[in-house]
Amino acid sequence: MTIDNIVRPLAWRWRFGPLSGRLILTLWPWAFLISLVIFFETWARLAFATSFIFNAYNVQSIAVFAAAPLLLGLGQTFVIIAGGIDLSVGFVMGLAAVAMAQTMRHLATGTPAGAAFGVGVLAALCIALVPGTVNGVLIAKLRVPPFIGTLGMYGMARGAGYILADGATVSIDNDWLGFVGNGKILGVPMPVVITVAIAATMHYVLSQTRFGRYIYAVGSNKDAALRAGVNVQRHTIAIYVISALCAAAGGIIFTARFSAGAAQAGEPLLLDSIAAVVIGGASLFGGSGTIIGSIIGALIIAVIQFGLVFVDVKPFWQFAAVGAVIVVSVIVDQSGRGARSGK
Repeated sequence: MTIDNIVRPLAWRWRFGPLSGRLILTLWPWAFLISLVIFFETWARLAFATSFIFNAYNVQSIAVFAAAPLLLGLGQTFVIIAGGIDLSVGFVMGLAAVAMAQTMRHLATGTPAGAAFGVGVLAALCIALVPGTVNGVLIAKLRVPPFIGTLGMYGMARGAGYILADGATVSIDNDWLGFVGNGKILGVPMPVVITVAIAATMHYVLSQTRFGRYIYAVGSNKDAALRAGVNVQRHTIAIYVISALCAAAGGIIFTARFSAGAAQAGEPLLLDSIAAVVIGGASLFGGSGTIIGSIIGALIIAVIQFGLVFVDVKPFWQFAAVGAVIVVSVIVDQSGRGARSGK
């Protein structure tokens, strides 16, 4: 048995299975995003005589809103496709933000701004390797359930972040940091440019490499993947390391945008990162999902969040709206699975 014996039948069933299930899972995130845009555009024109989407500032704001949960969601996509979950990403992001800020603060005197920024980025990425590796080892080698293992790391990363920050926000002043967080290239905010570059890289890895195919195989049928010669333990560790590094990227962007590192930086983004992946069509049972889908999911969340603020609805409705969309996404996933299996 080879890896192609696992992946090709899955692809065959997806491509030539019942049309209804395939269309439901593929098209519904796009249809929902378009419906949301039309809804808020209509509301804005009727209530305020202005445009919601045909406005450069609004489009940029939506893109920036989407960048943070998407960065965490990119790594979460790999994890969920492989049949896992990572509940630690929010505080890993905060830990990385604090590590970067503290490092740059210590290098502020006598060190060029560019060098201090580079070392700060390296510190954020290196410290994220620790929780990512620990998560992977706990789940792959010690067989701790992903929910429990990453929940434990949630607490440890949270504590480590607050200890490193001494319970306070770590503010810094650096010209490079200001440009990365608030500068623009051809009118596009730098956080969006960086997020798009990382998303394009992750999309290539997931869709065009052997490593990506192995992730789908592990999530679809771990035992079959083992029999086909896939090193499941090594790939499991790798995906949790990738998830932690994506969280670190989120921490870097946060520190750059606000010129400060905070242990709680990513706390509100955990739900959004999982929601973006699930709304984008990934199955919580593993074996399916795409980076493009996660991008659409993040945009849906951003449109909801910014749209409700734009039409002057109390922001507390954002949580209810995103939660409702998650429930609908799971129902759609189950409906699509049932349609493809003929049940």
